Amino acid sequence: QVQLVESGGGLVQSGGSLRLSCAASGSIFNVLRMGWYRQAPGKQRELVASVDSRGVTNYVDSVKARFTISGDLPRKTVFLQMNSLGPEDTAVYYCYANSVARASAPYWGQGTQVTVSS
Repeated sequence: QVQLVESGGGLVQSGGSLRLSCAASGSIFNVLRMGWYRQAPGKQRELVASVDSRGVTNYVDSVKARFTISGDLPRKTVFLQMNSLGPEDTAVYYCYANSVARASAPYWGQGTQVTVSS
């Protein structure tokens, strides 16, 4: 069984910062990619940022220059440093992980709420 456990969400004022953490445990091996999606009320889930086993990162345009993803994939951990947060960043943030055996069917965390007040 595989678990992804997120932490670091919460309530912050506009312009503030939060750091999300995610750690995977259980029978997950050869992690290819880890990252974060988010889903705001009434909106579709969107990819926020990801990092692959080579260290290549990818960001949605709306968070570039504000968010930084880092990870230690052999240790199955990923972090998301979020700066200059705005109300538009309010969402549930979900961690995910792809492995060699599950390249197209990622594992998911339970989600952590990020709320940014104006």
